[in-house]
This record gives sequence, C-alpha cells and structure tokens, in this order.
Amino acid sequence: MNQISPVLWQFLVKWMTNFSLFPPEASKIAPQMDALFFFMVLVSLIGLTLVVLLLVSFSILYHKNRNPVATQIEGSTLLEATWTIIPLGLFLIMFVWGALLYFRIYTPPANAMNIYVVGKQWMWKAEHPGGQHEINSLHIPINQPVQLTIISQDVFHSFSIPAFRVKREAIPGRYTTVWFEATATGTYHLFCTQYCGTNHSQMIGDVVVMTPEDFKQWLATSTSGNSLAQNGERLFSSLSCTACHNTRPDARGPNLTGVYGSHLTLTSGQTITVDDAYLRSAILNPSQHITQGYAPIMPTYQGQISEDGVIALVEYLKHLNTDYRLQQTTNTTELLPEQEGATTPAGKAAPAGEVKQ
Repeated sequence: MNQISPVLWQFLVKWMTNFSLFPPEASKIAPQMDALFFFMVLVSLIGLTLVVLLLVSFSILYHKNRNPVATQIEGSTLLEATWTIIPLGLFLIMFVWGALLYFRIYTPPANAMNIYVVGKQWMWKAEHPGGQHEINSLHIPINQPVQLTIISQDVFHSFSIPAFRVKREAIPGRYTTVWFEATATGTYHLFCTQYCGTNHSQMIGDVVVMTPEDFKQWLATSTSGNSLAQNGERLFSSLSCTACHNTRPDARGPNLTGVYGSHLTLTSGQTITVDDAYLRSAILNPSQHITQGYAPIMPTYQGQISEDGVIALVEYLKHLNTDYRLQQTTNTTELLPEQEGATTPAGKAAPAGEVKQ
C-alpha cells in the first residue's frame, strides 16, 4: 500500500469492486441480445475444446515413436457429413436468431415516442417533440417504447447505449432510426463508438430513465416554451412557404395538409411514401422530388436552414393534419412585416413541394 499512490489505490479498489464483463440489462431487448451472444460464445468454446482435444490426442496417438511408418487412413463419408452438417446447422441457427433480433430492433412499434438526436463534434443534442433540448443527456420514461431519429451535422458518429444493447450510426445528410424500451430506472452511459476526431473520447453522456410521473414533471420544467411543431410553423411562416403551399385552389405548390404518410407520384412516375427522410430531402434537394403536375422551380434551402430547423419543419409537417391549421399559418404569414425573418423572396416555393404549372 505504501508503494502505491492513494489515487491509484482508490482507482484499483473501485475498479475491482464495480468491474463486470457486461453492463446491466436495462432494456427489453438486452436479455435477448445477451442470450444470442452467450449461445455464440458457448458454441465457439465447444468447438475450440473439441479441436484442441483432437489435436492433442492425434499428436499423441500418431507420434513418430508410436508410428514410425506412416499409416494410410481412408476417408469416411459419414464423418465428413457430420462435421459439415452440424456446424452448418449451428450457423443457420445463429443467422436466423440474429436476423429476427435485427428486425425487432429496427422496427419500432406504432406507439413509440420519437426523439430526434443530432450528433456533431463533439456532443449529442437530443430534441423532444415538446421542445425540450438536451446536450449530452437523454431523459426517457420507463416501460415506454422510444424511437430515436438520428443524424450527424458533420462527420460520421455512432450512438451507443451499452446497457440497452443498442448502437446506431449517425450519418451526415441521412436519418437513421433505432428504438428501445427501458426496463429499469437509473442513469446509464452514452457513447460515440465511431472515431470522429480529436475529442472523440469526450463525446459521452448519460441516459436517465425515469418513472412516468417523474418524466412528466421533467418535461413540464424543461420546456423551452414552444414545441418542435410550433417552432417549425414559425419557420414555415418566416420563409414564406405559404405563398405557394396553401389551401387556395390556384396555389402554385401542393397542399401539404396530411402529406405525411401519404403516397405521392413524382414526375418520373415513381410512387413514394412521405416519411421523415423524404421531407428532409424535399426541403434541401427539391429538384430531386418533383411532384407530378408541378414545375421544378422551388429553391433549395441547403445551407440556409440548420439541422435543428429542418427537424422543426419536418415535425410541423408531420402534424399538419387539417386545412384549418395551414390556413392559420397562412394568415400569420400575411400579417408578418416583410422584413421579419425573411430569408427568401416572397412568392418562392417552400420546403416540401414545387410550384404548379
């Protein structure tokens, strides 16, 4: 003890006390992931043991001292079939088991609560639908499916919560999703597991799992005043999107009411389903998504709207379910002073459509 510094000694004691090969199982999918992992480890250990035993046994039985003259051994069809079929069967079990888990992890339930996560050097930013924002922290309720819609603002990152057994890449310019359901309250580690630059090791955070009552209280005390959809509506108005996307029959852009989840036919004849990824792409790259019956004169907003702004617009359009709300947005736009928040000339089309011919 006298030869070890107090700091190092405390570290060793704490490490030996709390060290565990696996983090706690804190999500619904974690026990299923661990079961598959342990099955693969068990199969590998049995295979390793069998190979080592055969290697040692044959080395002894067929040593030069015991067999000075080499013995010719003929092949066995039964033996060859056995060591081929059994490993193949085990590999197929692992494949099917892993595929089922994969589809379960990346197919969120319909009632999952959606949270947006933006990764950038070197921090994680979480945005809740109610307008709550977090940096390097994520508050979620227990026993509630949570879907994360993840994107990177600069380079590749990887969002990982070991205790939940989930990991998903954060890719620039593209949404990725993953979901989980926490089963134990507490605070768990959050990491970036993709090297992303000098301070990659500092891109960490905490996931706080709370009871439903505590989570509701946290939402109430952490709100910024406006929900994501409300922020998106204000941005929709300030960009004069309603100059073309409105409820008038002579509108130059398509009516965006109820567009989310609908099927659109493009000028190329392709039919697409409107989801988060399509809305984002239509805002930033409108020329690639020309709706049938409309001319491709909508300006791009690439570089003019931050990733947070795109998320707010997407959330607004996802909840734009009635013509009345779109009309209210149009009325609000008409009341705005011309210089207020204007980043594009009036009359230009807006983020998710094109101008009608």
